[in-house]
Amino acid sequence: MRGAQGEVTDGAVRSVPTNGPLRWPVVAVAFVAVSAALSTLLALTNVYRDGPLPAPFLQGPGWLDGWFQGDSAWYWSIASTGYSYVPGSQSSIAFFPVYPLGVRGLGGVLDDVQLAGSLLGVLAGLAAVLLFARWVWTRLPRRSAVLAIAVLLVYPYSFFLYGAMYADSLFLLCAISAFVLLERRWYLAAGLVGALATAGRPVGIAVAVGLVVRTLEMLAESRRASAAARTEATEASEGTEGAGPADAAVATVGWRDLVSAVRDVRLRHLGVLTAVLGIVAWCVYLGLAFGHPLAWIEVEAAPGWNQGVGPKTWFKLVYAGTLIKGPYDVAAILTLQALACLCAVLLLRRVWRLFGWGYLAFAAVVLLIPLVGTKDFMGTGRYVLVAFPVVAAAGDFLAGVRHRWVRVAVLCVCAALLFFLTYLYGRSVPVS
Repeated sequence: MRGAQGEVTDGAVRSVPTNGPLRWPVVAVAFVAVSAALSTLLALTNVYRDGPLPAPFLQGPGWLDGWFQGDSAWYWSIASTGYSYVPGSQSSIAFFPVYPLGVRGLGGVLDDVQLAGSLLGVLAGLAAVLLFARWVWTRLPRRSAVLAIAVLLVYPYSFFLYGAMYADSLFLLCAISAFVLLERRWYLAAGLVGALATAGRPVGIAVAVGLVVRTLEMLAESRRASAAARTEATEASEGTEGAGPADAAVATVGWRDLVSAVRDVRLRHLGVLTAVLGIVAWCVYLGLAFGHPLAWIEVEAAPGWNQGVGPKTWFKLVYAGTLIKGPYDVAAILTLQALACLCAVLLLRRVWRLFGWGYLAFAAVVLLIPLVGTKDFMGTGRYVLVAFPVVAAAGDFLAGVRHRWVRVAVLCVCAALLFFLTYLYGRSVPVS
């Protein structure tokens, strides 16, 4: 069985040493230090900015303005005035409600929507990093866990965790929380938190899929453990020696085992299905308010976004055209995201080996949505960020690299890209 004492690797168990207590303050201080450094960079970027600020209506502290870019204006509008929908045009209903409603509630307390947006973003980012650290600390050896935490902190698109008025940090927190609750066998609680994820971003459906698959996997693992315990008891009574439960019960669960586990599902396990209620509630609201339950899909194809469904999007013809004809600075930004997505896909097998089918299903769906739904890989950097099992697998991969300088070099390059992309973000350059 997977857990704090072992991990499955190619059908066998690799012992995970006891890592000792996680040093929460160290992780928190590292997060705060990076957040402060990026905030300082954005504040200086705004001071020396050419021309007026992009959002002159903002009333918050001037040093926060750098975090207010791109889709932040949509979230500000939703939190301030609510949703609107104009068929065939870009509309605020493209943005799911959990984060902007949270900003509205906090903004009512602080009397400042901009401050509430950044504060909610950075607090959710801190909580997500700490929860990720706890999750990975019990599943990987110490070096792998430390490197996984470092990867999350300096991943080039992690600036969305440090104060940007975007929904990514809150979504990541909900996703990790749902799986942590599931590992404790709190099925209904996991489903309800998963509902916040499915009502938080379209990619939230990956959380629902992952929870269902992981539940079946846990049932299959329990069945194997029970069978192994019975075998050991029989062998003990007969005075014979066998492989023992540790070897017999923990072989990798196959897909047939997942299917067979359906017969073990009980009413309490169905609690994870409540995860779909988030997106269902959102569609019901859109149907009642605007007469179009799936309007959020339609507006993605609106002029300016042009993320319609079809071969042009699936085969990334727009991206290919940008590579050939330019502008080449945009092509470079898109290619960096494409490479991040490629690395994540290549790590999926390691995700399965380390964490099993449920986490693989979650990560695969997270990555599949932008691979199928974006015309030019724009935004995929943020999708990889929320695929937290991939981030953990990246840390484990680095831990296995023979030369220490390679690990240091990779983390330094990631950190440099993090600061560079944050600078571009502060200059209102679309980077993800």
